[in-house]
Amino acid sequence: MTGAPRIFLNARLFDGQQLHPPGTLHLADGRVARADAQTSVAGDGTTRDLAGDVLMPGYVDLQVNGGGGVMFNDDPSPRTLDIMARAHRGLGTNAILPTLITDTPDKTRAAIDAVISTQAAGISGVAGLHLEGPHLSLARRGAHEARLIRPMAAADLDQLIAAAASLPVLMVTLAPESVTEDQVSRLAQAGVLVSLGHSDADYQTCRRYFAAGAGLATHLFNAMSPLASREPGLVGAVLSAPGVSAGLIADGVHVHPDTMAIAWAAKSGPGRLFLVSDAMAVAGTDQTEFTLGGRVIRRSNGRLTLADGTLAGADMDLTLAIRTLVRRCHISLEDALQAAITHPANLIGRPDLARPGPGNLFRLSSDLGSIRECGPN
Repeated sequence: MTGAPRIFLNARLFDGQQLHPPGTLHLADGRVARADAQTSVAGDGTTRDLAGDVLMPGYVDLQVNGGGGVMFNDDPSPRTLDIMARAHRGLGTNAILPTLITDTPDKTRAAIDAVISTQAAGISGVAGLHLEGPHLSLARRGAHEARLIRPMAAADLDQLIAAAASLPVLMVTLAPESVTEDQVSRLAQAGVLVSLGHSDADYQTCRRYFAAGAGLATHLFNAMSPLASREPGLVGAVLSAPGVSAGLIADGVHVHPDTMAIAWAAKSGPGRLFLVSDAMAVAGTDQTEFTLGGRVIRRSNGRLTLADGTLAGADMDLTLAIRTLVRRCHISLEDALQAAITHPANLIGRPDLARPGPGNLFRLSSDLGSIRECGPN
């Protein structure tokens, strides 16, 4: 049964492309039926003043390790994925790529099977799978376990190609140190989104791997060869390669806000920078610690760290990332929303995720402090 249309005054609409100025929005069954610049209407109990809040589609997050108190690595199952997706929906995210951090071959197989099962079971919010490792660089492993990092073998390549045919989206983070250019080409030809990360490779090597088929980079600036005076590194390769996009952890902890602003201005297009949470088990909870591979990770002052102080994922959601970009990097809210929604949705071939509508409508507060789902009635 259709409910009475709702009328929102002083509401801004982000339609996936543009952030429209405050006006009047008419909402019926979760759809924006009409938008105009009218500032007042005669109400019938269904009219509400949003005072500049934004109606928008939910975020699309391509790097989510956990949430709701669970880690994907601990139990790569449909149940874990459902808990994670629900937790992140409560944080404003409509679609995630659950991310398996470097683990055993058995865990990789289980992660692939779990995501395939969510599709069959109709579990919402899981858009595909991101495998971050195990084919990384030991020199730039970060919180990944050294004993599990290894070169890509023929069996690994075959498994990934087969998985790409069964999954809606497969993204794989790898390093040139552990994978050949031919393997990257074969993965890209199979439809895998190949992302360079956790690598100490030099600039020319990274450019060759981009030419071979890698089109992304994982958490720009973190766990990668830096931009230096005589060696641009992976950072320089990303910023100068027009077709390459890169995720960014915009919590103000992983990357200095001024560094992010410089990268934003320097990035050659059509590739874009997009926002990721790199969220861990604590997302959507008040937990102060959790374990990863038997190692305790503690949460304190907006950081998640191992005992030696190594950052292990991020203690953030994408609303915090939006706020950081706007307030500390002086990037427009429209550009920030595109980085959290439109660009990642397009990268995974799901532009529909960037359109507001039934089941995908959220309300972001005008102070960028909170977000909540906006239901159909």
